[in-house]
Amino acid sequence: MDPMDIVGKSKEDASLPKATMTKIIKEMLPADVRVARDAQDLLIECCVEFINLISSESNEVCNKEDKRTIAPEHVLKALQVLGFGEYVEEVYTAYEQHKYETMQDSQRSVKMNSGAEMTEEEAAAEQQRMFAEARARMNGGGGVSVPQPDQEQLDTQQSNLQS
Repeated sequence: MDPMDIVGKSKEDASLPKATMTKIIKEMLPADVRVARDAQDLLIECCVEFINLISSESNEVCNKEDKRTIAPEHVLKALQVLGFGEYVEEVYTAYEQHKYETMQDSQRSVKMNSGAEMTEEEAAAEQQRMFAEARARMNGGGGVSVPQPDQEQLDTQQSNLQS
């Protein structure tokens, strides 16, 4: 039975972004090595099949534990069951790094949304600077330096914002 039939999708439904995969392939090889398009397509298909295999085995591990959601531990166990135990430590390290980066991104997002890093006056000045840059680009002055608003302009804008 074709692994794609197990998940109920045709080969056209399950794919990976070609541009991203091509970039990954090229980054892993020396600069002087070229990869034929057919070889790139084959590598992408192998990746899709590997993901299907790991997903299917992770699902089986999950079901054996009477769980309904595949957890990272199920994926790690699936790697071991399928004979990829030597990669478990590296995969776990990558997973931990991903969790850390995701946490950092969400903390940055909270800071940006709360505006804790910028006062209202600074935000208004930044907004005016960005508007002026956009106007300059639209008027054909792409590289022209944009004058910064003075304190009187900022005070006027601030009082306009408050009314």
